[in-house]
Formats: sequence, structure tokens, C-alpha cells
Amino acid sequence: MTRREPTNFLSGVIEGFYGQPWTPSERLELFDWMTRWGLNTYLYAPKDDLKHRAAWREPYSPSEAESLGQLIQACRIHQISFFYGLSPGLDIHYSNGEELDHLKRRFEQLRKLGCAHFSLFFDDIPDRLETEDIARWGSLASAQCHVANTLFRWTREQHPEARFLFCPTAYCGRMMESKLGGENYLATIGRELLEEIDVFWTGPEIVSREITVAHVQMMRAIFRRKPLIWDNLHANDYDGHRFFCGPYSGRPQELRGEVSGLLCNPNTEFPLNYVPLRTLAEFVHFRGAWDARAAYVAAMREWFPFFETVGRQITLEDLISFGDCYYLPYEEGSEGKTLLRSAQALLATHPSKWSGEATLLRAQTARLREVCARLSDLRRRPLFYALSRRLWELREEMDLLERYLAFKSQHPNQDIPGTSDFHLPGTYRGGIVAQLQRLLVQQPDGTFAPAHAGAGR
Repeated sequence: MTRREPTNFLSGVIEGFYGQPWTPSERLELFDWMTRWGLNTYLYAPKDDLKHRAAWREPYSPSEAESLGQLIQACRIHQISFFYGLSPGLDIHYSNGEELDHLKRRFEQLRKLGCAHFSLFFDDIPDRLETEDIARWGSLASAQCHVANTLFRWTREQHPEARFLFCPTAYCGRMMESKLGGENYLATIGRELLEEIDVFWTGPEIVSREITVAHVQMMRAIFRRKPLIWDNLHANDYDGHRFFCGPYSGRPQELRGEVSGLLCNPNTEFPLNYVPLRTLAEFVHFRGAWDARAAYVAAMREWFPFFETVGRQITLEDLISFGDCYYLPYEEGSEGKTLLRSAQALLATHPSKWSGEATLLRAQTARLREVCARLSDLRRRPLFYALSRRLWELREEMDLLERYLAFKSQHPNQDIPGTSDFHLPGTYRGGIVAQLQRLLVQQPDGTFAPAHAGAGR
């Protein structure tokens, strides 16, 4: 592998998800990975650190400050740039000078702990202003630029080489099209935000399947600077039933020359991020034709030693098959895709016409169910705990499918509904959330319709 290190190119990890922040030991393991793989940036911005977002005016306690100081020092030892992020947008009063004082005091507290680089976030907030803010600034974008520019100038007085990052309220193409933040919000950001400040962008969507060069070039013209990609490809905080261990993909290699950096905001559960971050690092440094699937298999091979069990071992092929069921938001891996298509085709056929396909599918479901069972015996318990819900759910679905196929194969010419004593109403796919999910059915075009639509007509 040939190293590719753009001078000021940021590559690395954002701890920026909703959910329980990572532990100090997990972050140290992350820094070890990043050092080995050539990633240079860590951004501390967990949404559910109360003092990052909800209680942003409150200073960190002595014990909290000590932990952050240790984190900053660990980054320094690993030669990783530490960025601290603050998100005041939920309730900031832009025209109140005391609010800027609160922001400076927080940044000063971090500066004394050794932090030199900062980020200001205005994402996931109401796009409205108080009456006095409208009177003074005229627009949300101008008010935010004033705050960011003031904080940036202040940080540069403390550290002339300080890097400053900004997350706008409209941070993806869909938000821009819906005019979130107001008319000409992003154009105002591009015009009024100091040019040294980097601007985050997630692509066409919050979770973007693809980010093209043409899209980024369009945003570069609006921002008047190269965008900094906040990549949610592997984020799972919006769906606790899933995680994503597929490869970094859907981004052409030419993208690296059009952006100021690639930062990944990954799975909430730290132990599940080996393959996403390993393949991101490969993408950043790789020269040649990028093969995402080959990168995935190679990273899975590296991750495989983490999966030692106390009982019967799984194989690398087993791990890849399991990973293919939790691949990427918009696609399953090849083996997961094959399994799903086989099941759909077989269940659309009358059981009297089943032949060897049913036997083969039963064998596949039994194998995957067994892999899930064996993974329950992982020696690395934190890895198992991160996987446990998904292991159980996939195991249950494989068990039900295998039982249904077996029952129907035994009664191919009888229209008898399948039953299972292990999957009872209320305990299986139960609860109000599951019931609500069955009320509206999403159509292939993304629209929704009631599940009973057309009934009785």
C-alpha cells in the first residue's frame, strides 16, 4: 500500500452519534487502530454527552475535565489531532453577548487541557430565530456565522495554527432542497463564514449511499471552499436493530482531491467498527482501482481473530456470511442478498412445487442460525454484548424460516398455516413499536400506505 497524505487532509473518526459515548478504554483502542492505519483526526462530539449539547453552558466538573485531558493527551501520544465539538444550537440566543462568553469559557476550559482545534455544530436544531435575533441578524445563517467567526478569531489568538470546523443546520442535499435554515441559507454561510473555517457536509442525504465528485463540486461552489465530509455511511444510531460492518464504498477515489477531509461517524457500539474504519483508512491511502468487496474481505480476515470462542469455533467464511447480513444501509452483502432472494422466490412458490431449493435453503438457514449460536460464546465479551441483540434477532428469524420450510415440506399439498411454539404472539415481534411499524407499509418508491389499503375493495 502506498501512503497518500495530503498536507491538511483530515481523515479519521467522529464520535458524534446519539447514544452512550465510548469508554476511555475503547477510545484508546481506537487510537491504536488509527495510528496503525494512518488516520490522523479524532473529533469528540457525542450527542448524548449532556455538556456537548443539552447543557452546553455548564463547565465540565474536575473529574470530567481530567478525563478529557487524558483523552487529549492520548491523542497527542498517538500523533492524532484532537478536535473538540460543541453544539449550542438548541437554545442559544445569538444576540446575547453572554452566550459568546459561555462558548469562550468552554473552549478555554478545553484549551487549558491541551486542546487546540475546535468545532461548532448547528445541526439537528429548529431552524428559527428569536425576535431580537431576527432584528439584529436578519437570518439564521448570518447569526451562526457571527458566532462561528468570533469563536474562530478567538481560538486563533490562542493557537495561530488552530483548525476550526463548522456544521450547518442544513448539512445534506435534501435539507438544502427543502430550504432548511431559510432562503439562501447555505449561500449565506459560504459568503459570510471566514474562509479558513471548514464546513461539514454529509452528501445528498444524511446517510448517503453515494457521494459523487459532481455533487461535491457543486457544494464547493456554494461553500466557497472544499467541503469536509461527515460520513454517516456506517452510523446506526437511527436503527438499534442494525449495525453496519460493510466496506467504505459509494465514494469514488477522485473524491479525495475535492474535499478537505473524510471523517466517519460510525456505529454507536465501538467494537463493531473495525471493518468500517479499516476500509476507510485503506480508501484514504489506496492507489489503483478501489475494490470495496475485496477491501471488506481483507478487513474481515484481520478482524477474524477477535472472534475466538470458548466452544466450537466459527470460520472466516462464517464471519463473512454473518457480516453480509449487516453490511450497509442500502444493501446487503452478497451472501445475505442471495439468502434473502432465495427465500423470497421459494415462498412465492406453492410448496407442492418445491424441490431441492427448499432443502438447500433450510441448510443455509440452519448454518446461519448455528453461527449466531456459536458467537454467543465469544471470549471478547464486549464484542458479544455489542452483537447480542442482532445475534438473537437473526437467530430467531432463521429458526422460524427453517421451521416453516420444514412444516410446509411435510404438508406440500395441504393449505395448513404454519405454526411455531417458539414464536408466540406478543413475545415474538411484539411491543407497541413493532405494532406501529406494521401499520404503514413503505412502498418501493419510498412512499407509505396503510397496511390494510385495498382490503375489502
